[in-house]
Amino acid sequence: MHLSELKTILSTPINPNVQTNGKYRLASVLVIIYGDGPFVIMTKKPQDMKFHAGEISFPGGKLDVSDSDLLETALRETSEEIGLTITRDQVVGQLEPVVTLNSGFLILPFVSIVDKIPTLSANCEVEKIFRIPLESFLKTGTQDPDPTHNIIQEMYVFEYQNQIVWGASARILKQIQNCLET
Repeated sequence: MHLSELKTILSTPINPNVQTNGKYRLASVLVIIYGDGPFVIMTKKPQDMKFHAGEISFPGGKLDVSDSDLLETALRETSEEIGLTITRDQVVGQLEPVVTLNSGFLILPFVSIVDKIPTLSANCEVEKIFRIPLESFLKTGTQDPDPTHNIIQEMYVFEYQNQIVWGASARILKQIQNCLET
């Protein structure tokens, strides 16, 4: 699949504000798709993180009081975590918010599709950066076999290099998979 096709399929109106009525803490992530592969960028969190230790996720994090909206959060966190500057006009759309099972976050995922990216540099919040071939990765998706994970939403798992992607990140990937299948 070419980037132009992905851009057409994943382009949506952007509304970077979400209301949770205090039920959840707000966070956002940036799904970065790039190159001829195309590839998607994901990160592995260090084991000593307070939330989501050791998990594979998209660059992003919680809303900071200085952020004007959740899109700014995603862009700021991406720059901090992996050293990649994405501008607002490089964001083509957003997906439906997802909720974390244990940590109480509502995460708004944004999508950026770019031709190429520079060398990335992980900060202390990132143990490893993955450049994953998108199409073959999406084909690994299955329903999460653990019934205790299906409490709040249907759960899925994806696999890359013996690493399991689950939870909110997997539900974001499932949304992309669903968009590409229609």
